[in-house]
Amino acid sequence: MVPDFAELTPDVLLDAVETATGCRLTGFAQPHTSYINRVYELQTSGGERLIAKFYRPGRWTREAVVEEHAFTLELAEEEIPVVPPQPLRDGSTLGEVEGILFAVFPKRWGRSFEPTEPEDWRRLGRIMGRVHTVGSRTAAPHRVVMHPAHSTTADVARLREVLPLSCRTPFLEAAVGILDAILPRFADAELQRIHGDCHRQNILERPDEGLMLIDFDDMATGPIVQDLWMLLPDRPERARAEIDLIIEGYETFREFDDRQLRLIEPLRAMRMLYFLAWCSRQTGDPSFARRFPDWGSDAFWRQQTADLREQLDILRREG
Repeated sequence: MVPDFAELTPDVLLDAVETATGCRLTGFAQPHTSYINRVYELQTSGGERLIAKFYRPGRWTREAVVEEHAFTLELAEEEIPVVPPQPLRDGSTLGEVEGILFAVFPKRWGRSFEPTEPEDWRRLGRIMGRVHTVGSRTAAPHRVVMHPAHSTTADVARLREVLPLSCRTPFLEAAVGILDAILPRFADAELQRIHGDCHRQNILERPDEGLMLIDFDDMATGPIVQDLWMLLPDRPERARAEIDLIIEGYETFREFDDRQLRLIEPLRAMRMLYFLAWCSRQTGDPSFARRFPDWGSDAFWRQQTADLREQLDILRREG
């Protein structure tokens, strides 16, 4: 039986973190917004703020979470600004309570990264060049492989199971069309360890310190451009100046293969399908219906089909 977050009461989580870390905590336990995991801000008796992340049961294996932690620890050893998990009393970084895996992180403040000047885009390129240099050193065999033949094919198979019959055929025609259009572009794509979910909320601007990457929960094996495209202000053809600045900064530390740019629109399509597959797994969560009140209706699936068709048209125009 898969463990349930319902068992994770404040007393349970506070006792678990105290036991694992050896730190005395106050009764403060402020939940943070998280669509997937359960994240709480805690406070030690000495006033230090901690972030405890409890991983959604059944989403990642223990080995996959260990690979996430190992990547952030490697980055920290290279003095790349990330937030690795704190070591626990047993020397590991991964605890468990009621069958739920958890990790503890130091609290780090900062504001979301909002690039406005040319140098901001170069800074982004430089930090990602450093991250990807470390990411290329070893593999992560237990993480998602961000390739249409792997992750996206599985996402489409998942959606096939939940689509209403009235919407199934047009949606799947669009999804299969996307797979057919993007698979050839990945034929020679180089894949390696990446952040995987590099949007502006996961990059902090820390005054007098610079940029910091947070939340490696979606760390994957994938193309490096996945860590860049979600930060662009527009579609690639209308964001060429920003792309050039990112590459300029990136190549301070490692070469950028321009062929990766042809994967941006395929990756956008893959993310659309991934998000829908992810939603389909959250329907049992009491908070899901509040966040996505129209999920599963015919009108919802018609809109998703239209969005996929629009993206497919873009892919076909790119050739």
